[in-house]
Amino acid sequence: MIEPMGNAGRFLVEAAGRLGVRLYAATHKDVHDGYPHRLRDALSGVCATDLTDTARALVDMEAFCRRHAVAGIAACFELFTPLAALLAERTGLPGNDPRLAHAPRNKILMGEAFARAGVPAPRWAVTHDPDEALRVARAGPGALGWPLVVKPAEQGGSWGVSVVDGPDRLADAVRAAQRYTRAEPHGLPLDTRALLQEYVPGREYSCDTVVADGVAHPLPVVAKDTTDGTYRIETGHTCPSGLPGPLEEEVRRVAARAALAVGVRNGIAHTEVKIPPGARTPYVIETGARLPGDNLCEVVEAATGVDEAVAHLRAVLGTAPDTAPTRTDAAAIRFLLPERGGVLRRLDVPGEPGTHAELYLKPGDAVPEPADSACRAGHVLARAATAGEARRLADRVAARSRVEVG
Repeated sequence: MIEPMGNAGRFLVEAAGRLGVRLYAATHKDVHDGYPHRLRDALSGVCATDLTDTARALVDMEAFCRRHAVAGIAACFELFTPLAALLAERTGLPGNDPRLAHAPRNKILMGEAFARAGVPAPRWAVTHDPDEALRVARAGPGALGWPLVVKPAEQGGSWGVSVVDGPDRLADAVRAAQRYTRAEPHGLPLDTRALLQEYVPGREYSCDTVVADGVAHPLPVVAKDTTDGTYRIETGHTCPSGLPGPLEEEVRRVAARAALAVGVRNGIAHTEVKIPPGARTPYVIETGARLPGDNLCEVVEAATGVDEAVAHLRAVLGTAPDTAPTRTDAAAIRFLLPERGGVLRRLDVPGEPGTHAELYLKPGDAVPEPADSACRAGHVLARAATAGEARRLADRVAARSRVEVG
């Protein structure tokens, strides 16, 4: 696993245990020193290298893979998915297309890949600075219009993403998108260009796709909830999606096309789409060549029995993934958000049958301003017989929870 820190790592650890395979990690020594004990204890070995130096990292990781007879390669950290594709090619293991491997990481290259493959997606333009953004936004009959989505070319977790409803706030939005020059904790240099994207109204959904030897296996569709206003922070997810059968199948089909368009050949892709009111065409907002975050692996498995992490590992190991649902239940997750940034004073989540909670912060911790997913204090996950019941149960517990910030 190339950098197993973060939300995906824990699910890959559990999946490896279910499959009976040994796990190794490639990371920086100082990053490894900060791993939680559970992750460190699950690893059979560590390749300490500099993941920001592609040439050195490939040499170090290839030697490590051959020494330990590594049979599969998975990137957990989205920005290292190109490195995983290159390493798979060098070692002769199943992997993604290295010629397209930067497209799931870089939203500009992603947009170009979608256009070549005819994947339905919002119109977009690239900008290098606020002045250029204003010129592009006002450019003639082909203008993207308002509102407009501004996002970094390379970043995740809704960081630096905002929705602007007119030119007065565009310059600030572009500067916010460009403030990320390196990805921490590794110090990986980022593309500092900003993307201006046409705003697509309507509900948002996600659909993951496992790809094995170039064959796409779409997974269940999940409904997403976000905040309104400038910053669209994910507040929760629900599976099943509640979409009519034919429209859900169309989302799955489009998500699979998006995954293949960005070069996913052996692994998994997480695709986010929006469907305008009354429309039958899902528009792909973006695709990542990785397991989903936001505990979506747990949500999907609770509702359908499909273990996304196991399917992902099977694909990178060159074996057939099992993506058939084994149950027809429902699950919903709701994130606990602060009203403002500051210092966490109190965090209480009431217990209720059919739910469990996980807290990310403790009293005394700093709480970021609610502008992206980094501000979350925890989550509650509910299981029920139907999506409506699961949603109401999760909403009720979240509404009764207290996140006090001083």
